[in-house]
Amino acid sequence: MEKSAIRENLSRVQEQIALAASRAGRSADGITLIGVSKTHPAEAIREAFDAGLRHFGENRVQEWEGKRSEIASLAATWHLIGHLQSNKANKAANLFHCVDAVDDFALAEKLDRAASASSAGQRLRVLLEVHLGGEATKSGVPELELLSLAERVVPLQHLELAGLMCIPPFLENPDEVRPFFQKLRILRDQLEVRLARKLPVLSMGMSHDFAAAIVEGATEVRIGTAIFGTRSALP
Repeated sequence: MEKSAIRENLSRVQEQIALAASRAGRSADGITLIGVSKTHPAEAIREAFDAGLRHFGENRVQEWEGKRSEIASLAATWHLIGHLQSNKANKAANLFHCVDAVDDFALAEKLDRAASASSAGQRLRVLLEVHLGGEATKSGVPELELLSLAERVVPLQHLELAGLMCIPPFLENPDEVRPFFQKLRILRDQLEVRLARKLPVLSMGMSHDFAAAIVEGATEVRIGTAIFGTRSALP
């Protein structure tokens, strides 16, 4: 994709976020845009950064390792938004600022140990991914196990539990996805009461449904195609 196209796409998405926030009676300043850069080259990430994007989401540790050296100097925040295998926890804790798809305690423990030995010297932000929609192909902690997992993650000294994320079923009509976003918000609100602590982050909404997610309280939206165009085929 041409550089000008990424800039124009980013500007269009930012305008749409502002409009959705206004309609919901919210400020767009409270919504973080994460550009989903998986399968896109380092050059595209740099172009989006030059256009003003500061948060990027990758799905695979190995893919990010392959292109990181070209753009490691960018003052950006790197999110791991895909399912993380526990045997890659050490690498993930050192390669990303945020791991946004923690779904079991064994993984959280490994991330905590890795973060304790990291040269970054700060706590690793994590989100708990909640399995909504009942799709067998999706990962995430079941709703009934969310509280138990959160209670075990909070005491980990090198992790900072910041909130929840979800990937709901893909539905053509974004309004039909709203109940899933609403459910995640309710679960977050209930969790805050049970844990007696704030969980400010709700990561939900992608290119086709982020406006609906914003209406339901999203604080982070993960948008790839609407910024970078159709994804390249993975090798």
